[in-house]
Parts: sequence; C-alpha cells; structure tokens
Amino acid sequence: MIIRRGKKSHEGDDRCPECGSGNLIHDEDSGEIICGNCGLVVKDSMINDGPEWRAFTPGEKESRSRVGVPLSFAVHDKGLTTVIGRIGKDAYGRSIPLNTKLQMLRLRKWQIRSRVHSSTDRNLAQAMAELDRLCDKLHIPANIKERAAIIYRKALDTGLVRGRSISAIAAAALYAACRITQTPRTLREIARQSPIEKKDIARCYRLMLKDLNISMPKPDPQLRVPKIAAKVGVGEKTQQAAVEILRRAEKIRTTAGKDPMGLAAAALYIACVMNNEKRTQKVIADAAGVTEVTIRNRYKGLKDALGLDV
Repeated sequence: MIIRRGKKSHEGDDRCPECGSGNLIHDEDSGEIICGNCGLVVKDSMINDGPEWRAFTPGEKESRSRVGVPLSFAVHDKGLTTVIGRIGKDAYGRSIPLNTKLQMLRLRKWQIRSRVHSSTDRNLAQAMAELDRLCDKLHIPANIKERAAIIYRKALDTGLVRGRSISAIAAAALYAACRITQTPRTLREIARQSPIEKKDIARCYRLMLKDLNISMPKPDPQLRVPKIAAKVGVGEKTQQAAVEILRRAEKIRTTAGKDPMGLAAAALYIACVMNNEKRTQKVIADAAGVTEVTIRNRYKGLKDALGLDV
C-alpha cells in the first residue's frame, strides 16, 4: 500500500471535517482519504489521475504520454486550439448519419474561422504558411524553423511588419535564423525560393538586425564544406582534408574578412587535388555559388599562407 502524508486531497480538502487535523493519508490502493488522527474516511472515491499503463524506460513513458503535441511557435496559434477534422465514421467504425455529418462540417467551418479572428492572427497565419513553404523547399530542420518563427514574432511585436511585405520579413527571419545557427543557407538560395527579390530581403534583414538587436556569430567556413562536398560528390577523406586546411588557415588568421563559402570551396578544391579526386574549379564554383575567379584567388592565398605543394 502506498501512503502519502501531509498532501492535499484532489478535491481541495486539506483538513479533516471531524477533528480539523491536516494529517490526511491518501490510500491509492483503496481510493480513500483517511484522517491520520481520528481515522475518519474523508473521501471513499478518490479519483486517480495517474496513467493506467506502466512504463519501464523513459522512452516508453514519453511515447505513452497523453499530453498532446508540444507547443510550436511555427504555428500561428502555437498549436493550442482544437482541430475538428473531416469525420466519416464514429469510434466504433459505423457511418455517421448525414445530419450529424453536416453539423460537424458546420462546426469545423466556424472553428477554422474562430482560429483567425484578428489582424495579428491573420498576419501570423500567412507568415507561418510562407515560412513552412520556404523551409520545405530549402530542407530546413524543424529547430531552425522554430527559431525563425520566434524572430518573426518579435518583428511583429515591434511593428517592423507594418507597411512591409510579410513574405519579405518571413524570408529575412529565416535567413537570420540560419545565420545564428550556422546553417549553410545563403541569401541567394532563400531569395530563389521566395517571391521577393534578394535586395528587398536583404533590406528587411538589415532592418531586423538593427531594431531587434540581433548579434550574428562569425561565419565558419568549415561548416560549408559538407554542403559543397555533397553536391560535387567527393569522399569523406577529402572533406576532412579540406576542414583541416581551413582549421590551419584560421589559426594563422588568413580567413579573416573573406567569404566563408569561397574559402570552403577553395579548400575543397585543394583537398581534391591532394587526394587525386578530379573536380574542376567550375564544378566546385557552381556547387558553392561563387565564381571561378574567387576560387582561384582563395586557392592562391591558402597555398601561399600554408606553404602547400599543390
């Protein structure tokens, strides 16, 4: 028998009505609340709000939890409202009568309308839909999308969205989230999937940095290597060699002030030459989104600074 002493009951009774004692015993086996002093049964039908299943590992406990989906800033209402789906059958698998089905459809229609009842909700609904579309096109992870949604909500609270394109602010928030988390997505790639031009997204991005006081970390060219390597199809050994070249260059401060994508492309080209993987400068430049001239300049700089014999 499991006994808990000194705990309030589930109905809010924290005192014995007979002797006024606060020493109440919760007997979960019998479902009773008993006074520890006089023995009075205060409640004989205590409701057990615990789970009716057993879990032996943290994974089982998490999978059997019934708390619903977690809150998401990438949903305009954060996922708190109830969703009425299209119902065709009841819990027993029987077909629902036509009158009941029409009633549920009317409830679903008004429930959808009630979710978006203010201008802020309509703005967030449109922005989160655009953000979800961009993340799907660019293969952005869910945590980056959450960060972008938080940035957009801050911009909306400070009034940056007023008078500006929702799609432009959403794209700028996504680019800012990618920069903060060191996710290798360029502004050109985001603008290619957005209906807004690159210069308009860049203008909103600079305004967002100024008004929201967002500090960006220094870009790391080593994180750009796997993206380029995956496009040109080089091996893991070549990727590690390119990362090592960039690490050595960073120690002697050769990478300061230079485009991280150009540095990553040049280091990967050097690693390909060293490992006898035939990849032309044009192929690597197209994969990195830079010009061949940039690769040649960065290639020469890294070669001279590190004393490489390539």
